[in-house]
Amino acid sequence: MTRLLSVAAAIVMVVASLGIFSSPAAAHERRTVGPYTFVVGWIVEPAYLNQLNALDLTVTETATTKPVEGLEKTLKAELIAGGRSTVKPLTIATRFGLPGKYQGQVLPTRVGEYTFHLTGTVNTTVIDEKFESGPGRFGGIEDLAPLQFPNSVPSNSDLATNLDDANGKLTLAIALAAAALGVSVVSLAMARRC
Repeated sequence: MTRLLSVAAAIVMVVASLGIFSSPAAAHERRTVGPYTFVVGWIVEPAYLNQLNALDLTVTETATTKPVEGLEKTLKAELIAGGRSTVKPLTIATRFGLPGKYQGQVLPTRVGEYTFHLTGTVNTTVIDEKFESGPGRFGGIEDLAPLQFPNSVPSNSDLATNLDDANGKLTLAIALAAAALGVSVVSLAMARRC
């Protein structure tokens, strides 16, 4: 009986570990487009602010699961942040040694939801698809602050604010020093007359 429990526990551990290690692949959106299956997400999940990342695109024939190659020549990609307010074209490149897999590198600089917009053709199929981050798809860009330990590193916007404050104080200090120097010069000039 104990041997049976040990075997059952080992099987449960293997199945659980497969679930844990396969979770990044689940953080992608899978969609059938004509006779093809597109899988889209971030190459590194979860995706963090100011960390190099990339579009992770896999295209296969739906019926055979055969990888579709050569799409770096026929597809275009854009990354959209904040609705349609900010758009960045991405260069689609093949992933070495991985047929049917493509990437488009980017350094996300805003926390929030993003959309990959793919256009072009796959053989004779016209492609115009938007893949949006969100629940059940792939994640948006997250802030690094909750992960920082033991000290927090200020964000670029915090540094810019601090620099603006320091510049304002420095300008005021220079103006006060110039006024004090002017008063000193006038005082010296008056003292010489007397």
